[in-house]
Amino acid sequence: MPFDRSQPHNDLPLLPPAVELESKAVLKQAIAANRVLANLRGLAAQIPNQGVLINSIVLQEARLSSEIENIVTTNDELYRADADADGKADAHTKEVLRYREALYHGFAALKDRPLSTNLFIEIAQRIKQMDLQVRAVPGTALKNERGEVVYTPPVGDAVIRDKLSNLEKFIHADDDLDPLVKMAVMHYQFEAIHPFPDGNGRTGRILNLLFLVEKGLLDIPVMFLSRYIIAHRAAYYEGLRRVTEEQDWENWLLYMLRAVESTAQQTFDQVNRIRDLMEQVRERVQREAPGVYSKDLIEVIFKQPYTKIQFVVDAGIAKRQTASGYLQTLAGLGVLRESKHGREKYYINDALLAELVG
Repeated sequence: MPFDRSQPHNDLPLLPPAVELESKAVLKQAIAANRVLANLRGLAAQIPNQGVLINSIVLQEARLSSEIENIVTTNDELYRADADADGKADAHTKEVLRYREALYHGFAALKDRPLSTNLFIEIAQRIKQMDLQVRAVPGTALKNERGEVVYTPPVGDAVIRDKLSNLEKFIHADDDLDPLVKMAVMHYQFEAIHPFPDGNGRTGRILNLLFLVEKGLLDIPVMFLSRYIIAHRAAYYEGLRRVTEEQDWENWLLYMLRAVESTAQQTFDQVNRIRDLMEQVRERVQREAPGVYSKDLIEVIFKQPYTKIQFVVDAGIAKRQTASGYLQTLAGLGVLRESKHGREKYYINDALLAELVG
């Protein structure tokens, strides 16, 4: 009997799946993905101030993960809003910034407690800025662009919580599954449970990164999985569907392992370029403007593409008038570009911006 997409999938199988997950092809791809991920972890550990990476790279992941849900903002709006604390950004930009806040919250929480249903809920609540809880009422159905129902997730608070409890046990089970294979299974199951009224896709993608941190495969949550999903969106949804309707785990696992390998390599290359760029700028400022040079000042202008005088003051580098002179000097060298927006003055690191959005 064919799978009925319009009926709640309350008989979503519990984990672990009753099939052999680690086929020869899956294990081969897992080895490749683990190798690249280890390279990224090692490189990131060499960056003296990891805040430079976390702040800017995570914001791009936030933008792209939100774009999958049709929440779109421009890089200019996003980085300007990130530099401002006045909360005047448009609704979409605010929602992207909340994604990063949710990721930070989860990352900090892992220091004290493992991944759990309660942490899933907290992450979703931060993304949506509302008191989200597990879905208690029926009526949720996932539709395609033509309005056709493609999947109806389980319904009922008790049913959903039971499946989330099983997911928790699977995440923390002492088994010999490759952690990246386990992450791919976890991601499918979370999206299939679809526990919240909204924010499930973004919460699920945050959980991928947190799982990699929890398992020690990354020390900081820097990786662009969303970029791969956007580039291969049809295959992503097709992979989810085929697990649900045909128990085709192998193709799904291969998709996610390729996503990890590809995005870890892209992030590795990007971190290298940003590191080289920082070093070039550091040497140039030290040579051409030794009076304003400090290691801390270089880190400030690389923490985010849009710098303000106040950031230099807050970093304890100089008082306001001197800080203004420092940034003016860097603008005179062409390291930064001065830009006014309303009454606010920004100093934009165009080279860093190009690396982040390229």
